[in-house]
Amino acid sequence: MKDFTKIEFTIENLDRYYIRTYIFNAIKDTLPQFKGSLLDIGCGKMPYENYILENSKVDKYVGLDIEGALEYDKKIKPDFAWDGQIMPFEDNCFECAFGTEVLEHCPDPKVTLKEVFRVLKPKGVFFFTVPFLWNLHEVPHDEYRYTPFSLKRHLEDSGFREIEIKATGGWHASMAQMLGLWVRRSPMTNRKRYWLSLFLKPVIKFLIKMDKNTQVKFVEGQMITGLYGIAKK
Repeated sequence: MKDFTKIEFTIENLDRYYIRTYIFNAIKDTLPQFKGSLLDIGCGKMPYENYILENSKVDKYVGLDIEGALEYDKKIKPDFAWDGQIMPFEDNCFECAFGTEVLEHCPDPKVTLKEVFRVLKPKGVFFFTVPFLWNLHEVPHDEYRYTPFSLKRHLEDSGFREIEIKATGGWHASMAQMLGLWVRRSPMTNRKRYWLSLFLKPVIKFLIKMDKNTQVKFVEGQMITGLYGIAKK
């Protein structure tokens, strides 16, 4: 899973480099709050499992994914499957929960978030990331793009408190992200994609260097690449 935890800046991953780098950085910053049993919601290949187990106080990592979800890898299966309504766990089971780029796929986010709240122990921590600037993916199960305001409201309505939401990037990162998505994913010949990727790589690198995501304020006219944060039970 090195493409998630050891991300190289190459022409092949100009579309993924920025967002995966900042999701991983956000995970690293949150590690001190991870402990005990952790539930990975919408786990897929569980790309962060080994890193979290090796670098935090988490001693039990449980993967949960939706029944009939996209098969990420036939060799890797989630520990538990669920129907999108009721998670197959008792109340107050986990010290922490973890959901990276998954809430945008939930048809009814309040149902999902209330279930996360239910299975967390008191004072449990929920870490989350969601995209804002991203192409349609896992169609037709791509449901939402959240603003910080709607996401906070959903979390509060589900019972969470001490909610902290931050941007993964601002205007410069958004331009870098869009250029990366365009040059790597839009229809064009392989030859054109190769030469445009070579040309745009230093431009994208410069834009990423210029971006100061810690200074992003959620004000009128602001552009963001995505959101991450924590909420507590």
